[in-house]
Amino acid sequence: MQKYRCTVCGYIYDPELGDPTNGIQPGTSFEALPNTWVCPECVVGKEMFEKA
Repeated sequence: MQKYRCTVCGYIYDPELGDPTNGIQPGTSFEALPNTWVCPECVVGKEMFEKA
């Protein structure tokens, strides 16, 4: 699965790891993240991410 990078802070969303602290299970693709999900580092929305 494709990793995505936050263009603001550089955080990498890795679908293999998910985002367990925010309830996102490992194996969740970036496209499957809820629209309300935000970067766990700088709190910007999904629209600020690009393919890594």
